[in-house]
Amino acid sequence: MTVNATEITSSEWEIMRVIWTKGPTDTNDIIAILQQKRDWTESTIKTLLRRLVNKNILTTTKAGRQFTYHANLDEADAMTETVDDVFGRLCNMNKGAAIIDLIQSSELSQTDIQKMQALLAEKIKTAPEKVACNCLPDDCDC
Repeated sequence: MTVNATEITSSEWEIMRVIWTKGPTDTNDIIAILQQKRDWTESTIKTLLRRLVNKNILTTTKAGRQFTYHANLDEADAMTETVDDVFGRLCNMNKGAAIIDLIQSSELSQTDIQKMQALLAEKIKTAPEKVACNCLPDDCDC
């Protein structure tokens, strides 16, 4: 079974963020953490965990009566796959504006900004004057 980050719901992302941050985590810890963040019942959290296991995004090991959950999907890979999926649906001409909006609305570290500046300084050397529209097969007047 393939692991597909685009199948993760918003609620499931909350579960994954706990496991990605803590590493392999048992049911009780996941429930305690999520109940501090969300108004979710124990059964809701267990249902979300079961769905993630069914999607092969998580695996479990059992020690006595306790399950420990392990991520089968790296957080960076999940983020890249999700962003690629979203940006794959956008017109090429609007991707720059979307990235600008994202940068403006995101809290970024100085290190991240410096890396972006360096990347953009390199990318501008080979960037086209205008990006072609990819919305319609031959007839686009964007």
